[in-house]
Amino acid sequence: MADVPVTSEMSLLTRLEFTSDNITGASPEILAALARANEGAVASYGSDPHTAALERLAEAIFERPVAILPVATGTAANALALSALARPFQGIYCHAVAHAMTDECGAPEFYTAGAKLLGLPSRDGRLRPAQLAEAVQWARSNGVHHVQPAAVTVSQATEWGTIYTPEALAALAAQVHELGLKVHMDGARFANAVARLGCTPAEASWRAGVDILSLGATKNGALAAEAIVVFDSTLGAELGFRRKRGGHLWSKMRFLSVQLSAYLTDDLWLRNARHSNAMADRLAVGLAAIPGARLVQPVEANELFVVLPDPVTARLREHGFRFYDWPSPEGEAAAVVRLVTSYDMRASDVDGFVAVAAAA
Repeated sequence: MADVPVTSEMSLLTRLEFTSDNITGASPEILAALARANEGAVASYGSDPHTAALERLAEAIFERPVAILPVATGTAANALALSALARPFQGIYCHAVAHAMTDECGAPEFYTAGAKLLGLPSRDGRLRPAQLAEAVQWARSNGVHHVQPAAVTVSQATEWGTIYTPEALAALAAQVHELGLKVHMDGARFANAVARLGCTPAEASWRAGVDILSLGATKNGALAAEAIVVFDSTLGAELGFRRKRGGHLWSKMRFLSVQLSAYLTDDLWLRNARHSNAMADRLAVGLAAIPGARLVQPVEANELFVVLPDPVTARLREHGFRFYDWPSPEGEAAAVVRLVTSYDMRASDVDGFVAVAAAA
């Protein structure tokens, strides 16, 4: 394997971390908003003017009345939202590798007091109406012996980096509603999906049939802020109590609300997402020129799932680059790695990664 002539320089100038978009700092605009909000005394527990302003902004962004409940983590947003949809003896359908299924330590089951997550497989992370209808009909045919269907949660973007188009989401949601269930969206990377689709937030959510959304911000520039956005007015009233009982009602709510307001103001959230998507595209183009490298999913957001020759992954790690080995999708025999780009990643970071990979 050939050495890279500028290795020492790269180690100083090139970001080595491609594991996640949780590794980033906060956007300057959000830090500035926090500093401004830090002045003076305001009412607590969400009765402050910053939270009221966020509510008005959310209604403008989504083009309709909504309830928006800030929380500090995506796990809290997902688990609390799902707790409003399912009773303890009911089931919530999701993809087999959904974050709610694999990465939240049973929080949805805990907050629902026992509702069961039911994973359905697909190669690309997206659920299909027909497989959902089949699963629901089977569950109902088993009566009291099986948890009864209550809701479906979809990830946008999915855990395989793919996205639902508004049309695909609407078709799925129509089937869900026809079956008498509710639709939750885990929108940890909702901004990346909206930026890629070029549609409005409304078209990517409630207009396509989403009843309740976990709106992510931490992965895309916030310090620590997520939100539950409720489109179905029948769900909003009790969520405030569930948030308090679950320990997620901040007394100094202004510090969550101002992060989310700054995030949604002047398209910061979409500018950040467009940049991380563009870095993913740049990385995909660079890796495509390496013999033996192959994408196992289309690049639609800011995650890449790639088969790389063993000497390439070894050389990258020798140079200090960090990324995750990933379980291969259904039907894929080769080993896969996951690479994640972020809103503050530079083109030179991507090019440094590609240069080391190409030299191997």
